[in-house]
Amino acid sequence: NKVFGYYIEITNVHKNKVPDRYLRKQTLVNAERYITPELKEWEDKILGAEDKISALEYQIFQEIRAEVADHIEPIQLNGLLFAELDCFLCLATAAFENNYIRPVINNNTRLEIIAGRHPVVEKNLDPGEDFIANNVNLNPDGEQIWIITGPNMAGKSTFLRQVGLIVLMAQIGSFVPAEKAIIGIVDRIFTRVGASDQLALGESTFLVEMNETANILNNATERSLILLDEIGRGTSTFDGLSIAWAVAEYIHNDSKLKSKTLFATHYHELTELALLYPRVKNYNVSVEEWEDQVVFLRKIIPGGTDNSYGIYVAQMAGLPSALIERAREILSNLESNELTPHSKKPRLAQRRTGRQVDQNQLSLFPDMAATKVKSELESININEMTPLQALKKLDELKELIKK
Repeated sequence: NKVFGYYIEITNVHKNKVPDRYLRKQTLVNAERYITPELKEWEDKILGAEDKISALEYQIFQEIRAEVADHIEPIQLNGLLFAELDCFLCLATAAFENNYIRPVINNNTRLEIIAGRHPVVEKNLDPGEDFIANNVNLNPDGEQIWIITGPNMAGKSTFLRQVGLIVLMAQIGSFVPAEKAIIGIVDRIFTRVGASDQLALGESTFLVEMNETANILNNATERSLILLDEIGRGTSTFDGLSIAWAVAEYIHNDSKLKSKTLFATHYHELTELALLYPRVKNYNVSVEEWEDQVVFLRKIIPGGTDNSYGIYVAQMAGLPSALIERAREILSNLESNELTPHSKKPRLAQRRTGRQVDQNQLSLFPDMAATKVKSELESININEMTPLQALKKLDELKELIKK
């Protein structure tokens, strides 16, 4: 008992048989509790053992601490050596098991990787599935900027990340997943990938994107590697395209930058940069269309592309078939540049029902000329105009409509 310690309990029926050496400790309704000198001695030993154990443990700890303190320097050195050995063993095991090769590290600014692979993605492939390896060859004096276009889900982002990981692995002393790698020392790896906001700081997705881009442009050097994934997608199409175009131009033209850059984008207009600037090259992730299906080949090949296959990916995701069909119809109107009668904007709303859209309804794209004429007419005070002024004003409005 935690309160009374150890005792011998004897019921009232048998208490007349209790020896004289038993000492009564507690009386209950139906029993008596006794203790003996021997039991009391064991009680003291057992209950006091925990205190003695704690005191002994602390004494031993102090002795060990004092002994270790006398040898702290060699112990710490051995710890560091074991940590390094453990790291080297892990890198060697990974290189052996995954067929990595030893990269060539030099002091120039060239980056060449032959048959590079993503070290994480290839480990998570299904059994029997091979990772599609890709090459990259960047040089500030040659192919400085790769504009990479291609479908959604084709592997653009994976390619960007694998190049960054291979460079990082090489510079920490690891073998790398490739057939050949020649890497000029990189001082920084800058990435602008993914899309997220920072609500706690009041920063939208687009603002976060622009902050990260500004940090890259303000700190990158000729020895830096820049990985840009979908710059400008957080705002309107024209704004985003303009910013993406200007960023690529800035990296190419600024003499302090000349950074090796991989620029993945869905703005196919950026492929025209290769016609304007000598160190910009176009590459795309190849696909094959087969029996109304799109097969992603995951291979980076020279040249640009003008199709993102976004509707096909939406269909793969399980969007309703009616929605997919309507999206194809709208895409067809946009691609054929079908125009509304009173506007030079694509007709988005008219369905193939054999019925013309009521032109009195509000258009998705308002007629700006008509709006301006209406505004001019509402501002005219005819009571203050001469007949000649009225005719002149009418002629101005007529010319405005013609425009």
